[in-house]
Amino acid sequence: MKKFVFAFCVPLILLGFSCTRDFSVLQLPSRERDPQPEPQHIEKELLNASSDFGIGLFKEVAKAEAGKNVFISPFSVSAALGMTLNGAAGQTETDMRKTLGFPGWTQVSINEAYRSLINALTQADPKVAMDIAQAIYYALGFAVEPSFIQTNLAYFDALVSELDFSLPSAPDTINGWIEENTGGKIRDMIKKIERDDVMFLVNAIYFKGTWTIQFDEKETRNETFTLGDGSRVTCPMMRMCDSLSYLSTADFQAVEMAYGDGAFSMVVFLPKNGQTANAFIQGITPEKWNDWMGRLEETKVNLILPKFKAEYDVLLNDALITMGMGVAFSGGADFTRINPLGGLFISRVLHKAFVEVNEEGTEAAAATVVVVSRSNSGGADEIFMIVNHPFVFAIRERQTGAILFMGKIENPS
Repeated sequence: MKKFVFAFCVPLILLGFSCTRDFSVLQLPSRERDPQPEPQHIEKELLNASSDFGIGLFKEVAKAEAGKNVFISPFSVSAALGMTLNGAAGQTETDMRKTLGFPGWTQVSINEAYRSLINALTQADPKVAMDIAQAIYYALGFAVEPSFIQTNLAYFDALVSELDFSLPSAPDTINGWIEENTGGKIRDMIKKIERDDVMFLVNAIYFKGTWTIQFDEKETRNETFTLGDGSRVTCPMMRMCDSLSYLSTADFQAVEMAYGDGAFSMVVFLPKNGQTANAFIQGITPEKWNDWMGRLEETKVNLILPKFKAEYDVLLNDALITMGMGVAFSGGADFTRINPLGGLFISRVLHKAFVEVNEEGTEAAAATVVVVSRSNSGGADEIFMIVNHPFVFAIRERQTGAILFMGKIENPS
């Protein structure tokens, strides 16, 4: 399970720096600690699929943000899309499965794997706060397939709530849930609910861990940090000299620092030979990642690491479309397992993340919102015409304007 948690959690840390109705770490283990039990086969396969997705997503986001800090939670995005997948059908479902890494899986296997993994992550280390939560808010009066609701209740333990999206307070309701489930770190994520929005599928993740070997705050001092363009800034640098998991190659140095009892850790990569962080990121593959994690060895390391705090938010539409989910964002999307009438598509995938690293440890949080909209929904300014009394009609030829027939219907029966 160790390599899996790295694949999910470390992409978190890799940085370029009216009526409401409820249906309802990775560190190397310490030498004294018994090893974690091996995950079930289905969970291992999800770990492999998820690491591929996480690395691919991180590369796409970083590519678009050269020179800027980037911080995302691939797991949060995967879980939110995993819930959404339960409503997809046809080519939309096929493409989403492929992008998420589940092309040959049954839907039950995918859901069972998510449930197993969420349970494993939240119970991995009693000394680390690791909370994961899901919610689904849908528009008042919008008919949702009962099977879609029940599946996400059963496997994702999602809060499911009908909400009047026309109320000015509706965004605050969703934002309040997100803030509550991210330790207050992710706020005001939903700015506005659009007229055609019918559903918000939300994942929230919160992590707080203290270093197994903490930095001495008295050793922290301001030092120079060189930016990618060669300019320099001054920032607080923490210091440690201890036995840590370490790897050095021709292209980079890597060090791993454990949290709590060792179930979670942070891995920091420092590119060599003038290679930019973005270039290094683009060279990461799942195969390389697994190789690197397997080659970390306990070594005495003098580590100097900046303290940092960052917030990052991004619209993931372009990245996910590039990764193969274009149909889901188009008018040809098929989400008839949410509502059989069709016309639904993913209009936005919003992501926001926070991280703070200091002498004591790390606090990180993220939220992902998948917004499902319909192409022709009712709104306050929609015009209705209900022909329920006598009427007049005409038949004409449009190009010439000739009226061919006219009539009046007093009694259609």
